[in-house]
Amino acid sequence: MIPLREASDVAAFGGKAVQLGVALRAGLPAPDGWALSAAWVDTLVRGDTAAVEGLRGLVPSLGQPVAVRSSAIGEDSAGASFAGQHATILDVEPQVDAIADAVRQVWASGRTDSALAYRRRLGISGDPQVAVVVQRMVEPVSAGVLFSRDPATGDDVRVIEAAWGLGEAVVAGLVTPDRYRVDRTGAVLERTPGFKDLLLRRAAGGGTEQIALDDDRAQALCLDDAQLVGLHQLAERCERVYGGEQDLEWAFDATGLFLLQRRPITVTRGRA
Repeated sequence: MIPLREASDVAAFGGKAVQLGVALRAGLPAPDGWALSAAWVDTLVRGDTAAVEGLRGLVPSLGQPVAVRSSAIGEDSAGASFAGQHATILDVEPQVDAIADAVRQVWASGRTDSALAYRRRLGISGDPQVAVVVQRMVEPVSAGVLFSRDPATGDDVRVIEAAWGLGEAVVAGLVTPDRYRVDRTGAVLERTPGFKDLLLRRAAGGGTEQIALDDDRAQALCLDDAQLVGLHQLAERCERVYGGEQDLEWAFDATGLFLLQRRPITVTRGRA
């Protein structure tokens, strides 16, 4: 269990934690947090007293609700994203029992039938090793995903999908997101409104809740020109830091833009 910005060992902490550690060390706007190794998570799940006490020592440093995310070994690699396979538990209260329960849920998600079938399709053998990221929670006004190259056509343009509230509404397919295409100079090529008829947000007392939106809000574009410029610049910075093609999850809260997750694009159609 180490500060997220210190995570560098993929074999211990998984790709997601290491990617976020790189982001924090490079000054990218990622929320800070902690990286829990797969071995440490296993001891917590077994009920090891020392692991629980270690978590008790971590809690005072949090000070606010957190997102508890999978960082399984092999996840978010160049060959396997595992996107949608492993759990993310949002808005977890900074309490020992709540965080321990969320970590157990993430650990268990790596052992579901669908996650195990995904591993078999990729030829990954052995028991799942599920490391975990505990990350400061962002309360977004809007959020979504950004691909630095169009994953459907292979065109050399940014593709951005966005919705109101938490980005899990986009990732989980709960809404039809707004879609934007931006060229490499930052010029906006396309703005297509989606139908974002619900907003996913933090709920009082922890967890999330869905809020129905009227048709006007559902069809209103949720990003302005300045925010699109910010996302384009974030993609440029990630390309300099990581190299290659970027698959980013991001959020705007009342203070600005945050990078929530970064992985390489694993499949780009239209390219050899």
